[in-house]
Amino acid sequence: MLPKDPNILFSLLNTKLRDFYSSLAALCDDLDEDQTVLVEVMEKGGFRYDTENNRFIKK
Repeated sequence: MLPKDPNILFSLLNTKLRDFYSSLAALCDDLDEDQTVLVEVMEKGGFRYDTENNRFIKK
């Protein structure tokens, strides 16, 4: 289960994306997380997913 706080989630997701996953879809599939919900939570926290660089960034 992933943390709910977007700031903590930001750091955790970017670390996992950098070290273990080639895409957000791969991360979500492996962790059994809904990608749409995860992106919505991050957007509400002020972050967006940068597909080109495979990481979340501040808006």
